[in-house]
Amino acid sequence: MLSLGYDIGSSSIKCAILDCESGKTIAHGSYPAEEMEIQSPKPGWAEQDPELWWKYVITLTQKLLRESRIDPALIKTIGISYQMHGLVLVDNQQRVLRPSIIWCDSRAVDIGRAAFSTLGEDYCLQHLLNSPGNFTASKLRWVKENEPEILKQVHKAMLPGEFIAMKLTGEISTTVSGLSEGIYWDFVKDAASTKLLQYYQIDERLLAPIRPTFSDQGHLTKSAAEQLGLREGISVAYRAGDQPNNAFSLNVLNPGEVAATAGTSGVVYGVIDKITYDKKSRVNPFAHVNHSAAQPRLGVLLCINGTGILNSWLRKNVASGMSYADINDLAAEVAIGSDGVIVIPFGNGSERILENKNIGSQILGLDFNRHSRSHVLRAAQEGVAFSFKYGVDIMKEMGMDIQVIRAGYANMFLSPVFRQTLANITGATIELYDTDGAQGAARGAAVGAGLFASFQDAFKSLRKTDQVRPSSGAIDATRSAYKSWLSYLQRTLQ
Repeated sequence: MLSLGYDIGSSSIKCAILDCESGKTIAHGSYPAEEMEIQSPKPGWAEQDPELWWKYVITLTQKLLRESRIDPALIKTIGISYQMHGLVLVDNQQRVLRPSIIWCDSRAVDIGRAAFSTLGEDYCLQHLLNSPGNFTASKLRWVKENEPEILKQVHKAMLPGEFIAMKLTGEISTTVSGLSEGIYWDFVKDAASTKLLQYYQIDERLLAPIRPTFSDQGHLTKSAAEQLGLREGISVAYRAGDQPNNAFSLNVLNPGEVAATAGTSGVVYGVIDKITYDKKSRVNPFAHVNHSAAQPRLGVLLCINGTGILNSWLRKNVASGMSYADINDLAAEVAIGSDGVIVIPFGNGSERILENKNIGSQILGLDFNRHSRSHVLRAAQEGVAFSFKYGVDIMKEMGMDIQVIRAGYANMFLSPVFRQTLANITGATIELYDTDGAQGAARGAAVGAGLFASFQDAFKSLRKTDQVRPSSGAIDATRSAYKSWLSYLQRTLQ
């Protein structure tokens, strides 16, 4: 029996097919080859066309089935991972009404800040666990204020994964985890926050009905099956945001366990078993995939928007024609500290760890007579690792003890410079696994469909491929470089 998983990112769509008997991935692919474009009609805006995601899902599925020669009849279930915090609006004919306002869009920052003040910081933190900030609910309020004619046509306001599930099944639903990431969920009342919705003047009927994360969430329609090349009636049995799903894919389900990823954005995601929050809402607790009111499991999410997108920008504009492997090799030619070159990586919208400030990215200390692009490339990777350290210190203030960080062997974790710098500066051991979000979604669907009897059963085949410990001979130099980086950041924030 096979399970298929999709990972709907802002850079690409990934797909994996898992053999549930062996626990091994037998087919895997991504599309398109180059990163998907993010439209920015105005400064701070970030949008994508949801129908383009669906088009690429179709293209990738057909391609993967054709190349792998897998019998589609063997695929029993589908799981979905998706970019978090996006807003997709559809009418009662399930037609998209406007481009999706995606995760790194900053237009609703002031709306969320006003809500935090008016509703009261105590209420927001104790009930929502976060400031409404720039999350999905605030983006929906922005549409109400600025595009009222569109809002009048809205049947449902969805997250990106809910949109893909709708295209697969014709049904619209959500999860508690999804509602919490949109800052719609009241953890005290264990229900949607009527207080927030009333303040934003949002009709609760715009939210989809709730289904468990691991459950039957609909079945593949005849139309979708024909487009994809799959069998009609396959169950969609799992759906989660990319970061809870990334943690799930690494078997991070219990208190004290920590996952990380460094794709377009960078994330450290740690699981705790109590309802808690950061008073400044710089890191954000959400309901994890296995959360319940009776047995709380929150994922504390540290997000840095400017991570892999910085690497991508450098590849296109500084190292044109080079692969990421070439960039990693060049970065490794330079010593720790990049000979004084410092890169502040925050160039992809407002950053939550900076209290929703948008300070842009900066390259500092560049000497035209001494420095080459290798210095800039290493400084960029160090800057991203240092931003992780800045956020991890906030998580430690909440009582989290981070000794081990699990990550998939992908994206920036392919870089020896990045992962060693992260280990040196955080003091944590980095464990690497050969998995990703699409594989996690396939495992989740297999759990939801009953193809695996338990989480333990689902992960018995997961193997660690490598680990990176702090290098005792490099810790002092790394700390010195971080001190200089932090000094520049603090000066910028003043």
